[in-house]
Amino acid sequence: MPAPAPPTSPPHGYGAVFRVREFRAVFVAHLMSLLGVVVCEISLTVLIYRLTGSPLLSALTFALGFLPYLVGGTLLAGVADKYPARRVLVLCDLVCAACAAAMVLPITPVAVLLALRCAIAAVSPVFNGTRTATLADILGDGDLFVLGRSLLRIVSQSAVLTGFGLGGLLLAVVPPRGALAVTCCTFLGSALLLRFGTKRRPARDSDSGALLRSSLTGARQVFANRRLRVLMLLFWVPPMFSVAPEVLATPYADAIGIGPAGLGLLMCALPAGTIAGELYAGSALRPGTRARIALPLAAVSLLPLVAFALTPGLALALVVLVVAGATSAYTLGVDRWFIEAVPDELRGRAMTLMTAGLMTIQGAGMALAGLAAEFYAVSTVVTGAGVIGTLCCLLLVAEARRTEGRDGADRHVTCR
Repeated sequence: MPAPAPPTSPPHGYGAVFRVREFRAVFVAHLMSLLGVVVCEISLTVLIYRLTGSPLLSALTFALGFLPYLVGGTLLAGVADKYPARRVLVLCDLVCAACAAAMVLPITPVAVLLALRCAIAAVSPVFNGTRTATLADILGDGDLFVLGRSLLRIVSQSAVLTGFGLGGLLLAVVPPRGALAVTCCTFLGSALLLRFGTKRRPARDSDSGALLRSSLTGARQVFANRRLRVLMLLFWVPPMFSVAPEVLATPYADAIGIGPAGLGLLMCALPAGTIAGELYAGSALRPGTRARIALPLAAVSLLPLVAFALTPGLALALVVLVVAGATSAYTLGVDRWFIEAVPDELRGRAMTLMTAGLMTIQGAGMALAGLAAEFYAVSTVVTGAGVIGTLCCLLLVAEARRTEGRDGADRHVTCR
């Protein structure tokens, strides 16, 4: 059987990923479901505020996008391995579409609207974890997987920059319930793409035991593995601290005396840096290079935030945040190690836990940063996040080096 690519010239860069037909279907489905989530968030927030006039309930709509992740990602993680991946992905999209359709109905009370938002959030980690595990089936567990996962992250970060703007434009044309109807259609479109654009594959775990037991057992197995545990924390800890300048952008903009335009730039700087860093690492660097710089980048990923001790003006603050975002390119190297270290039969649960933990710990980081800002200046809080976060990253990097070579994780050194 001929090799998929000449051994002397392996596929390189994001173009090689798009040559895989199944990935193209997953990528477009990701765009559609992500659009559905973003439009749902902004439309539901506006709808609930109009129905109740309560800023608290309106803000709670966003909070409910984080809170159920931990429950869904922990208690339902077994779904990702116990059932065929395509069936899980399609069913998750259909559940989200049904929830959005129920939100469209004029008779749906506010309490039910919030409950439906919780249901979508609880399903999300299962969907994201299953999809990530499926990427390894579609692209293999080598560099194509790393690049494919990077592309999905880039799309998600881009949604931070453009998604709410597009949602606002949509709401200028149609009422909130009409926008929610668009959300329903995007979830249905994603389900159709995944159903007919990807292959049916058997479940990874043949265990016929109870779902809850399978989910909790999988979590124990992941965290009992020293190598998996430190790699998981490398995905979680830097984002927990890096959210501080984002969540405190409004009071910081007020403190340095910049207007709404400057505030918008501050909020865009970190995700813009993240996108630029991942695009450069994925397209210009070889796999071996990405592996070599992963731990050094992780160690200094939060160090730029220490510059906030100088209470920088807009220009310097933007540079600091873009640089801090660009260092998140370390995740491309860690992705490769993680997928190599996790057993195949545990892959779906591990990816679901990763997604759930990331969203939960970011939510916790936002809350802690806001609490600290009640007692200290915003610049002090962001600087503290940089210092404490860097110390935590240095400890994690040291532990990652100690576990290097376990569970096949050292195979990255053969990639050039």
